[in-house]
Amino acid sequence: MASKHLLVLGTSSSAGKSSVVTAICKILSRNYKTAPFKAQNMSSNSWVTQDNKEMSFAQVIQAWAASAEPIPEMNPVCLKPKGDSLSQVVVLGEHYADRSAGNYYDSISEMSKILEKALKTLEEQYDVIVMEGAGGAAEINLYDRDIVNVGTARLTQAPILLVGDIERGGVFASLYGTVMLLPEDIKKNIKGFIINKFRGDPKILEPGLKELEKLTGIPVLGVMPYFRLRIPSEDSMSFQEKEGSGSVPIEKKERKTGLEIAIIQFSKISHFNDFEILESEASVRYVDVHEKLGTPDLIILPGTTTPFKDLQDLRESGMAQQIKAAAGTTPIIGIGEGYQILGQKLTLPDGSAVNGLGLLDCETVYTESEGYSEKPVRICSKINECKHIFSSISGEEIFGFTSHGGSVKAQKPIFGTDGACSKDGLVIGTSLHGLFANPALRITLMKYLAAKKNIPYVEEENFTVQDGFEELAQVFEKNIDMEAIYKIMSLK
Repeated sequence: MASKHLLVLGTSSSAGKSSVVTAICKILSRNYKTAPFKAQNMSSNSWVTQDNKEMSFAQVIQAWAASAEPIPEMNPVCLKPKGDSLSQVVVLGEHYADRSAGNYYDSISEMSKILEKALKTLEEQYDVIVMEGAGGAAEINLYDRDIVNVGTARLTQAPILLVGDIERGGVFASLYGTVMLLPEDIKKNIKGFIINKFRGDPKILEPGLKELEKLTGIPVLGVMPYFRLRIPSEDSMSFQEKEGSGSVPIEKKERKTGLEIAIIQFSKISHFNDFEILESEASVRYVDVHEKLGTPDLIILPGTTTPFKDLQDLRESGMAQQIKAAAGTTPIIGIGEGYQILGQKLTLPDGSAVNGLGLLDCETVYTESEGYSEKPVRICSKINECKHIFSSISGEEIFGFTSHGGSVKAQKPIFGTDGACSKDGLVIGTSLHGLFANPALRITLMKYLAAKKNIPYVEEENFTVQDGFEELAQVFEKNIDMEAIYKIMSLK
């Protein structure tokens, strides 16, 4: 059969489009070969595919839910913010250009052709394509250059589900207003509303739901309750909601281990899924550089697209001094640019240099403009023998990927030819993203931290990412009229 399409749009950013697409992908994949698609995504949280192509992690999550191998055609354009209104443009998994917002829109015609080609590739391989919009669908100032919402809707003429977030208030006005502002040729394809993140008894909403249906002629397919998703966060908005919230379950049921991990909150943090998996192992705090670091059991410096600015912020805020004061007693791990910041020196292309925190014997040299990411590469490395937290598993293989700017040189690599370790073994740096996704390494780390604090650590039965997808799908099927969605898509 010809591929069937469904487009999920939202009334705003963080309305829950991604989780709705993820749930539908999981459900449809039981009977159909299913793929996700988002024409353009703005995210610093990228992923490297099997053939070393880069794409947004959001569509990777959706592909996993659909039991499909992630390929860049699922996210043909990824914009990676670099600060000062500049983004790295990744097209079909490859670096295309660094563009400001204004200059990027000059190439919209070219981007439209690319997304059309990507969709055709998916149509040749999959029975069903579940597509996601971006931000609010009714951005009337962008209609002439909106390839994600308006562009995808017009290209595919797909039936549309419109998602509204009741958590932030005004959901009826936002759903009605979005419908009224959309162009007529797109409005006619809206086949259902989904209200997301409701706390309480849905019966309270019934008068409003009926009036909304009466005003628009569009049915409300259901109300999703507010609940904690036990799947990795897909985008920066999901991550920002964590701030100050403590531990959020991702891969396992939440449990109290008595351990606390502090993640330094850089201004343009990247690859936040690197450490998200640790949220099921400990209480995780996301610490702004202007806050007190406290006395955590582990400090992590994550990747960032603006390492020089963040290094300056660390110093000006006093956080640099707090981190250095903790060194020698508290384990510290730097990943990506966080690793570079822990080193001795970062040298710019013009030869000028900025001192790092000096906790690792390594130096970084940038040969391109600041923040430019070299071609991402999937890596398999062995843990080297030396005095460090992971010495008990020396020789074991770990997997990850590199995606960073600058060339880092260290005297004594810790993972294959990558990374560095302090003489006392308590400060570790690596360019490898996905480090803690290696079970043996993660468990070794947690056992070390528990033993150092003289508390027990008990391994739990795995709650896998696929378990999380199934849990989401069951909640969705319980609260949303899935039979109506099958009919909307002409699958039944």
